[in-house]
Amino acid sequence: MNTNNSKIYKIIIMNESKIISGLNNLLAKNYDSERGYKTAAEKTNNQVLAAYFRGKASNRYTYGHQIKDILKEMGGDIDKGTSISGDLHNTWINVKAFFTGNSDESILDEVETGEEACVEEYNDFLSIPDLPDSIRRIVSYQKHNIVRAMRKAEQLEDSIS
Repeated sequence: MNTNNSKIYKIIIMNESKIISGLNNLLAKNYDSERGYKTAAEKTNNQVLAAYFRGKASNRYTYGHQIKDILKEMGGDIDKGTSISGDLHNTWINVKAFFTGNSDESILDEVETGEEACVEEYNDFLSIPDLPDSIRRIVSYQKHNIVRAMRKAEQLEDSIS
């Protein structure tokens, strides 16, 4: 094999590795978000908010499975776990809810914070060079819906404050 083909092959392998790693990061974020939304649903006494949070948890479950499907197609290993920052964030929701008397406003504030971090993770992933269009479409769709969820959380917070 000539050296140009060898360089191209190394670039493809490096990029594929970066994509798989990035997908696993998104998968962890979705696990974190799913768990965070479930926690939020448990902490609120507002049935409308609880239903909203459960719906968002279900969305994140679906997103996680979409990402797992991509990883399987790529032949990548699937990391099964949450991130340390996600674990800390969910703990913070519990602590904040305890000290504020399960304030829906504070819970929504934490949801927004979590979603902002998630959008950043999605933006980082979408900046990977030569990301296949099929993957970019799925991940962009997920990101778009996360941004919408973040805006909805802001609206809900404004309406109850």
